[in-house]
Amino acid sequence: SIQKCIRTQDIDEVGKTTRHGTFFQMNGNFSFGDYFKEGAIQLAWELITRSQAEGGLGFDEKDLYASVYYEDDEAIALWKKVAGLSDDRIVRLGRKDNYWNMGVAGPGGPCSEILLDRGPQFGADGDWEAGDRYLEFWNLVFMQYELENVRSKEDFDIVGDLPKRNIDTGMGLERIAFLLQGVDNIY
Repeated sequence: SIQKCIRTQDIDEVGKTTRHGTFFQMNGNFSFGDYFKEGAIQLAWELITRSQAEGGLGFDEKDLYASVYYEDDEAIALWKKVAGLSDDRIVRLGRKDNYWNMGVAGPGGPCSEILLDRGPQFGADGDWEAGDRYLEFWNLVFMQYELENVRSKEDFDIVGDLPKRNIDTGMGLERIAFLLQGVDNIY
């Protein structure tokens, strides 16, 4: 799907970075019980690494990393199995970066982001927090928990499993466009 989006929860990031826009288009795919983590990772990896001549985006596997919620051992095992990523190309991050919720009580879950290493001219090796060198361009959200008492993006209570796990992914059109064009930012 393609959705027109207006930045809300992280509006304060607009203008501070080369990758956050106020109004943007989000490409994604959803699954409501047909597939879960393994299927989402497989579909994403195939699209981003398949050559453009074969209908993919043509990113070189050697430049790709995955971030995961630090407690999500299942996702780590799947990135190794499906994509063949080694431990040094899988980054464990906390709720701020790798846990998705709507900002209110309801569904949520750990997520896994696909990152492109843009090279040393954009930052230090292993500087995951800066956001310019290792640019996240696709977020695979694994909706599996019911959340309550949501106090902030990072502060909430997980109260149980959802009756049916689902997938919600998002890949920003503007981010993909500027990465494929080889320019520095979305502007």
